[in-house]
Amino acid sequence: MSHPISAYDEAYARAAADPEGFWGEAAGAIDWATSWDRVLDDRNPPFYRWFAGAQVNACHNCLDRHVDAGRGEQAALVYDSPVTGTVRRFSYRELRDRAARAAGGLRALGVAKGDRVIIYMPMVPEAIIAMLACARIGAIHSVVFGGFASHELAARIDDARPKVILSASCGIEPARVVPYKPLLDRAIEMARHKPSHCVILQRPQAGASMIEGRDLDWAAWEETAEPAPCVTVDATDPLYVLYTSGTTGQPKGIVRDTGGYLVALAWSMRAVYGVAPGEVFWAASDVGWVVGHSYICYGPLLNGNTTILFEGKPVGTPDAATYWRVIERHGVRAMFTAPTAIRAIKQQDPEGRLAGDFDLGGFATLFLAGERGDPDTVKWAERTLGVPVIDHWWQTETGWPITANYRGLGFFPVKYGSPGKPAPGYDVRVVDEACREVAPGQPGAIVIRLPLPPGCLPTLWGHDQAFRDKYLRDFPGCYKTDDAGFVDEDGYVFVMSRTDDVINVAGHRLSTGALEEVLGGHRDVAECAVFGVADPLKGQVPLGLVVLKAGVSRPQGEIVAELVARVRDEVGPVAAFKRAVVVSRLPKTRSGKILRGTMQKIADGAAWTMPATIDDPAILDEIAEALGKMETT
Repeated sequence: MSHPISAYDEAYARAAADPEGFWGEAAGAIDWATSWDRVLDDRNPPFYRWFAGAQVNACHNCLDRHVDAGRGEQAALVYDSPVTGTVRRFSYRELRDRAARAAGGLRALGVAKGDRVIIYMPMVPEAIIAMLACARIGAIHSVVFGGFASHELAARIDDARPKVILSASCGIEPARVVPYKPLLDRAIEMARHKPSHCVILQRPQAGASMIEGRDLDWAAWEETAEPAPCVTVDATDPLYVLYTSGTTGQPKGIVRDTGGYLVALAWSMRAVYGVAPGEVFWAASDVGWVVGHSYICYGPLLNGNTTILFEGKPVGTPDAATYWRVIERHGVRAMFTAPTAIRAIKQQDPEGRLAGDFDLGGFATLFLAGERGDPDTVKWAERTLGVPVIDHWWQTETGWPITANYRGLGFFPVKYGSPGKPAPGYDVRVVDEACREVAPGQPGAIVIRLPLPPGCLPTLWGHDQAFRDKYLRDFPGCYKTDDAGFVDEDGYVFVMSRTDDVINVAGHRLSTGALEEVLGGHRDVAECAVFGVADPLKGQVPLGLVVLKAGVSRPQGEIVAELVARVRDEVGPVAAFKRAVVVSRLPKTRSGKILRGTMQKIADGAAWTMPATIDDPAILDEIAEALGKMETT
């Protein structure tokens, strides 16, 4: 049976057949100071480069050109902070002027094109201003989560070797204030490399002591600075270095080139997210993650959108209606968050009644990424919001979606459990251990054939060989995603788990994602995690941790028995699923990724370390206690 060719099908085919023509046309959305010699420079594989010979400035494209086009009074950034009770709006003109002054302040401290600046800040407007200020003068920024552990920050200082660090006195969590300055001072003390200056934003919730000669007060530093003009850089120059979460020892710094990234983001704002200039886009993430770079800062501003910077949580600041309140207050057109955020809301408000208290008439699409969008969560959000809910998949390394459903290219039907079809430019394949492509529907390692499209990492900061070893060695000619899954007969990609989340039960390979899908479908379960634990007979057996919906009062033993029966019925006895534990919360990173590997080590009695990106360290004590009780019963 033939199907009509869709706008998506046409775009994907064009990008595959003529990538230089496709991306050269997409590059028309960007203001270039100098045009390119070649769209794709493939002379030194596997180190491919996009728009070689071109020159560009990211800050100009995000701010100045919109002001020059007469749209300077449009809101560029809205800062909504329920933890401080603050809402502030910044026009494109105001944001440009502040970025220019901060850029001048950096230049006065000796920062020049190619120098590195570490940004160690909470979710405040100055974090975005800092990123754009670096881009304005061609400095390379590296954002590190505010509140990150000192030894982790020290490792990044030594790897990036920043001339200046921009920070703040504190961050604010729902139940506590986190002083940053002692962590920063300790990190600098530990690091071999010493920055020449630190600029500290003093927040009223907690002041910071200053070191004379090194530390500067942000307000005075910015106010007295001479505005700096935009400095053009090569399209192949780095815009930023972003260290992946949980790195220990030698940090893994993802390099993001400037030109290809701008082109990919500009294309994705229209084609993937379907938002027009002037509309409001909200990525409920953190500037410390790639989502914050791509879709709080650069992507929306490139596209002339109003972007939301949210300092709060999906629940508890003050309640489970916070997201719907922000959407109504600011007229959000499209939103991007993690499935774990929606599960947290669903746990507090299982029937989704709170959304009915708000006018969401202008809201068009909810996008999910960061963890697998399990069907139960996606369906709940669809019922609650009455809009399309799109699970899509990408990585820090790629910088923009690998797969999606395409608001700007005409939706194709959703298949629950799939994050859609590959974006134009991505040649996604599923292969076995010998890099042989497997049949549709068969599981394997998900890889992307080289070259990767614009916007993806060209290498690791200072470590070309590590880039080869980590991503390119195991599957020749391909980029290894470290994800496992399958592609069905219709071309939908199903990302079931990280490759190290596939467990081996008596020789049978089982996806933890598939088991979580079964548990998550139980009427009383808000969210869950499955991981393998050591078993002397079968090698590994699956263990499930489940969080129940608010208001569930049935005996936990009864619920656990039903969960075991569900897995037996839907997956089969081969899964050997016999154990589940009810807990109040799951341990997660700040971006919402569940720490399955850490829980596995705890369950196996193996040595483990506190993950640097964990959202709440205390929860692991609860998990350890729950697992200990399970072993004694």
